[in-house]
Order: sequence, then structure tokens, then C-alpha cells
Amino acid sequence: MLTYLLVNLCAISIPLGYSFHRRLGFYRTWFALWPAILVTAAVFIAWDVFFTHRGVWGFNPEYLTGVYLLNLPLEEWLFFICIPYACVFTYAALKEMPRGDFLEPYARPITQALAAALLLVGMANLDRLYTGVTFIAAAIFLLLHLTVFKSSYLGRFYLAYGIIFAFPFLIVNGILTGSFIPGEVVWYDNAENLGFRVFTIPVEDFIYGLLLFLMNVTIYEKLLSRRM
Repeated sequence: MLTYLLVNLCAISIPLGYSFHRRLGFYRTWFALWPAILVTAAVFIAWDVFFTHRGVWGFNPEYLTGVYLLNLPLEEWLFFICIPYACVFTYAALKEMPRGDFLEPYARPITQALAAALLLVGMANLDRLYTGVTFIAAAIFLLLHLTVFKSSYLGRFYLAYGIIFAFPFLIVNGILTGSFIPGEVVWYDNAENLGFRVFTIPVEDFIYGLLLFLMNVTIYEKLLSRRM
């Protein structure tokens, strides 16, 4: 079956099509987008290879094309291209919306609270690989934004994250984790996570997604700023 491949293609299809919309002109920022996607993908694929080898998660061949590289299915490689593209497109679209950055005054306290909570939960669950690594990595990256990057776009990022993870993420990850299909495309060893799920989605996926999205946006914004 081609379930995972179709999920990837559906996720990127509308954002890719609208990239050439006259008002948004998202394609004009590809010089920043594609390096951001590729650099972030390299980090996450290395992480993915390690976790797959350790059995933290794995893939159901019933829903795959059967093409593998470094023990990861082709679809998993495409995931780190298609999903970030759709996410950064949504983030960029908010720049064209009135009040698209209304959360900016609250970005610092949101980041402080989120980083503290993630660090506490991560440190308390070092024996659970998915929880510990993901929560601590996300906390450190958020703290870098506060102390080193001093980013001015976190308000818009949080709004985009909320929009994406309130609906599209639930559909995409819901399919991958078995909400709408008889089995599951991606399985998880619950000994390596908290065991809490939103429908069929491990709560760690929300933080993993946040880190994936934010790393892409960080590099994207950095490269954009160099052209200004």
C-alpha cells in the first residue's frame, strides 16, 4: 500500500501549488527554505536512524512502498521534506495576514514557561528515550532563542504551530499512528515514551513536531535576513 507516500504528497500538494500565488510569492523565498529543510532533515534523519535501530519506533511495511535507505523507508525521508514545507508555508502566509504576529508580546513568557516545563519533564524521564531526548532538546532550542538568537518571530511561530497542530497535524499523524486506518504506519515502544496519547498520537510527537518546525523556521529566517 502507498498510505505513507500519499500522506506526504497530500500534505505538500496545496502549499506547493499556492507557493506561486501572486500575493504570497512563497517560491521567492525558496533560496532560504530549501537549505533550511535539508539541514534540519539531516539532523532529524540521523536521530531517526538511531531511534529506529534502538526500537524506539518502527514502520509497518504494509503501508510502505518497500524502498529503504539507512533502514528508513523512503516515505520517512520524504516526511522531512513535505511536512516542513507545508509548515513553513503556513508560517510565511501569516506574514501577509493582519495581526499575524499578535502573540509577539507574549512570546517571551510563553517560551520561558514552555522551556521550563519541557526541561522538567525531560529530566524526570531520562529512562524514556523518546520523552527525555525530545523534551530536553526542544527546551534547549527554545532557550537558545531567548538567550542567543533573541528572535523576534516567535509570536508568529507559536500562532502557526497552533494552527497546524490543532487540525492538519491531527489528521496526518492520526493516519500515521492508526486513527483512521486498520493498523498503524508508525509504531512506538511505549516503554520509551510517557504512554499518553491524543487519540492515537503520542504526546511526544507534538514536541518533536515543534522542534522540527522551529528548527526549519530558525534557519529559514536567518537566511532570509541575509538578503535584506
